[in-house]
Amino acid sequence: MSLIFTAPGTDARENLALDEFFLNALPPGQILLYFYINRPSVIIGRNQNPFLECDVSRMKRDGVILARRVSGGGAVYHDEGNLNYSFLAHESVYDELRQTKMILDALKKLGLEAEVTGRNDICLDGLKISGNAFAKRGSNRMRHGTLLVDADLSVFSNYLTPSPLKLEAKGIKSVRSRVGNLKEKAPDITLCGLKEAIVREFEAVYGKAEDVSLFAGHEDEVSELIKKHFSEEWLYGQTPAYDAQLEARLSWGLARLCFKVKEGRITDFGLFTDSLDTEIAVRIQNMLKGRPFGRDSIVSALNEGDENARELARALSEMAF
Repeated sequence: MSLIFTAPGTDARENLALDEFFLNALPPGQILLYFYINRPSVIIGRNQNPFLECDVSRMKRDGVILARRVSGGGAVYHDEGNLNYSFLAHESVYDELRQTKMILDALKKLGLEAEVTGRNDICLDGLKISGNAFAKRGSNRMRHGTLLVDADLSVFSNYLTPSPLKLEAKGIKSVRSRVGNLKEKAPDITLCGLKEAIVREFEAVYGKAEDVSLFAGHEDEVSELIKKHFSEEWLYGQTPAYDAQLEARLSWGLARLCFKVKEGRITDFGLFTDSLDTEIAVRIQNMLKGRPFGRDSIVSALNEGDENARELARALSEMAF
């Protein structure tokens, strides 16, 4: 069964709480296309440190919302010029290639020839117009993203503060220089028109979709998730002062390693990353906590892990610390 749901409000924290609810609760055999629009917000990935990714003080002054999603990836700015979407389904029917094709085909029907680039971007004439991220919960899978239709691109650099390493790796000089609005290429496009085009492609694949509310009987669960997404613990996480920090740009993303050290051993460790792998921070923390703080010890521990950990080990082996 194919379903469509459109968020009634524009608070990013509430809309991402609903995203997580759907990921938790969607029954087998159903696929959901969820749309939402956020008023001015910065959305950070599951394993990012907000103080490193955005200007928190300026956001508070200007009334820009901070929200954190359950998926990985990097920080993004949203406003009423973005159309946000989520595809959610049981793993047996979840198909990222098919979902991507729906977005590309919808754009093509509107006269826009876009293409997939990099890890998770959709670009039009060299400019990024969409980014995507991914999450799983049990047997359910989610792919969500945003489409820049008529966003205020002039304010991106006011609130987003990406590492120079990230910009250097992408060969760009600023946040603003690499993104573009669909309206620049199609002046008559609207968020409503784009949404309708995506729905047509969705129904062409999965059949006529029902507009339904999935909340019946789950009001308490939704309420608890909304409380979570508004909580300082979820938004800011554990961000204590660390004794040492290292940074590396890797094939799987930017990695900021933060160490708390006592008597020569790592007593606490944080990995802040825009990796699409939401579990990588926990895996690496488990490898390093309690180890002696030193290059050889850390590299040795990481070399016992998976390929992503070994890539990090290779990068750290070339650093002096």
